[in-house]
Amino acid sequence: MSWTPVCGLADLVPERGVAALVDGDQVAVFRLADDRVMAVQQKDPFSGANVLARGIVGSAGEEPTVTSPMYKQVWSLVTGECLDAAGKAPQALRTYAVRVVGGTVEVSP
Repeated sequence: MSWTPVCGLADLVPERGVAALVDGDQVAVFRLADDRVMAVQQKDPFSGANVLARGIVGSAGEEPTVTSPMYKQVWSLVTGECLDAAGKAPQALRTYAVRVVGGTVEVSP
């Protein structure tokens, strides 16, 4: 498995997302309030826009989520599944493996 350094953990604001380029793909990276870091594809399947890093971080029970800033679908940051009862996406978001090594956030395609 290859890893791409994205940024320092200290550079990420909890409950906010940032966009990164990993092997040519736009990825939305999120630092949660408990310091877990998760990543999903940046492209919103409903709108086709690369905006998910600007989404609202929240939770559905214990599951961390991001709400798209475009049409407000709610997505699991763990599985990529669309949790919005109003309409399921044609496919789940792609999720990425993330690790923090020596204070650096790394994402694997």
